[in-house]
Formats: sequence, C-alpha cells, structure tokens
Amino acid sequence: MVGIKDIAKAAGVSISTVSYALNGSPKVTEATRARITAIANELNYIPNMAARTLKKQETKIIAVYLADYGGSFYGELLEGIKRGLAYYNYDMIVCSGQKSHLFLPERMVDGGIILDWTFSTDEIIQFANRGHSLVVLDREISCPNVRKVLLDNKGGATLAVEKIISSNLGKVYLVTGPEKAFDSRQRLEASERELARYGVEYEVIPSAFTEESGYAAAEIIHSKMTCSPITIFSFNDEMAVGIYKYFKDKDRKIGTDISLIGFDNIEIGSFLNPSLATISYSKHRWGMVAAEKVVQLINNEEVEDEWIITSFVEGKSFISNKK
Repeated sequence: MVGIKDIAKAAGVSISTVSYALNGSPKVTEATRARITAIANELNYIPNMAARTLKKQETKIIAVYLADYGGSFYGELLEGIKRGLAYYNYDMIVCSGQKSHLFLPERMVDGGIILDWTFSTDEIIQFANRGHSLVVLDREISCPNVRKVLLDNKGGATLAVEKIISSNLGKVYLVTGPEKAFDSRQRLEASERELARYGVEYEVIPSAFTEESGYAAAEIIHSKMTCSPITIFSFNDEMAVGIYKYFKDKDRKIGTDISLIGFDNIEIGSFLNPSLATISYSKHRWGMVAAEKVVQLINNEEVEDEWIITSFVEGKSFISNKK
C-alpha cells in the first residue's frame, strides 16, 4: 500500500510537506499542494483513516444504531439523518449488534444516534459519562451528553383511540410491538388509559412490529371474532400489512367487518385496498433533527430535547360510524 513516504520520495520533498499538502495546511503553496496531490492520485494513495483520526481526534462520522433494518420504515428516517449530517459535513454508518458498540470507545465515530431497544440504557449512560455525544430516539433518559428526539407516541395513540371511540363500534384489539420497545410501551399505556376512561372493551394481542407477526395476530383475532364489526389498532403499519394479508381471502373484510388503524404512515399504506388509516409524523424531519442535535453536542452547544408531533391520516380501512 502506498504511504506518504512514497509520495515524498516521488515528489522530492519531506514527509511533513506531503502531510501539510494533503491535509490542507497553509504551510505549503498552492502550486506545491497541486503537484503533491497529483502524484498521490497517480500512485493511488488512500489516506489512513485510523491514523488521521488519532491525529485530529475526529472522524466526521456518526454511528446510527438500529435494532434491525427490516421493513420500509427506516428508509425515510435514514435519509433525513443523512441529509441533516451532510449539512454539517458529517457522514453516517448504520449498524447494529453488540460489537458495533465498540465504535464509540474506540473513537471510530464522533457520536451516535440510537434507535435500538437492545442497546441498554446503562450502557448509553456509561458512554455519555465518558464524554461521547449521543442522541436517543427510543427512550426517556436524563444524562449529560445525551439528548432525546422522541415521537409523541402517547399523543398519537390518543388520537387513534379518540377516532375509535367516535366510531362507536364493537370490541377493540390492540396489536402491540415487542414488550421492551419504548414506542410500543408508550402507545399501549396511552391506549389502555383512554379506552378504560370510556369503558370500552379491549384485548391486547402481543406482537413484534413485523409483517409476519401482524399476520399471526390477525389469525388470533379472527379466531376470537363472534360478531362484527370490530376495531384493530395496530401499533405500526408493518403489522397492519400482515393483517391485510391474512384477511385478504377470509369471510371478514377490512373496511366492512374490521376497522383498522395503523401507526407510522409508511408509503405502502395508501396503496392498500382499502387505504390504511394511520397515525402519521415526519420520519424525515425526525432524522434531520436527530442529526442536528448530535452535531450540536459534539460542538459543545446548548441543546434541548425535542418531540416529533403526530397526526391522523384518514383511510378507508377505518369505519366511521358515529351515533
């Protein structure tokens, strides 16, 4: 592999001159910089990122930690993060799993954005106390060097339940995400509170935020149906897609016998038949705000937590039956 020693030999200059030229230092003239850069390109020189990081104490890279990459939810969020970081001349790497946590203490990244319920809160606090800049999207946490950019899950769930109550239909089924998932817990807490307040009968169907788990939940609900219509509040749209698939060829139909509301407003929802009613928010803005916050932390600026608001999107899967 070509190093700066090889470039210095080819250019007939010192190693320090090559280093100044390749790192944009004003200690060399533009003519010298241009000549050394041309030689480096001719020799196919690739900068050593590890060495550069040790010298500058920065990588200009942010780690985005996700529990998984499945489904269509993450694309818009990651695009928002990417765009937000690019504004500050940062790049991102998307990662998951325990080994990737080492990117922080080994200074392979300058900070982290975390949407990964498998990443423990204790570990996040430990990293923050060591001076790492972190933004969390999936938990309540109070700690220096950590900021929260959270969805208004409770507000969104309350909107959905208000619609359910106004429709005055039969039994309600709540299809949840993983038990440890922050978003699911908050949506369940708000939903149960509002349904109990109005004395509406409901049942919780534990699920896993995946299309396959939504299909399985729909099978359970179908086996319990003794009359119709009923209402299903799916805590994300991926599971709602699975519910659609299950009932596609069944005697009970979504939009007629089953009133269905999702959460997340993923693009496929508007193409389903009937169109999916859902809780919406800007995933793109969520990502951009998170990117802004982590860079501000790195730069030791004043940073506040922020909430991403939700709204209800009408769809023909929801049966409006006011009385």
